[in-house]
Amino acid sequence: QVQLVESGGGLVQPGGSLRLSCAATGNIFSPHFMGWYRQAPGKERELVAYVYSDSRTNYADSVKGRFTIARDNAKNTPYLQMNSLKPEDTAVYYCNVRVTGGNYWGQGTQVTVSS
Repeated sequence: QVQLVESGGGLVQPGGSLRLSCAATGNIFSPHFMGWYRQAPGKERELVAYVYSDSRTNYADSVKGRFTIARDNAKNTPYLQMNSLKPEDTAVYYCNVRVTGGNYWGQGTQVTVSS
């Protein structure tokens, strides 16, 4: 069973940047969907950004213009560049990769935006 491991989270001041990465413990073949979700305390998990196999991307309105998702084609996992971070971006961020017959998640990485 493939497992994903997120990295790159941490504490950053408002206006700062972070880059989240996602590594897989095994091989992932032909993912059709890669995404990043987040869950803030007391809130439901929400989809932040995703990219399809044809490289089409989509973003939550709250992060458009600030976050960029891209595929690491060597690893078949996504990374997330987050700029102009705001306190409301504080959450645990989860990587998700989907293949035919498989839906893989990581354990999450904490992102805290605070002065």
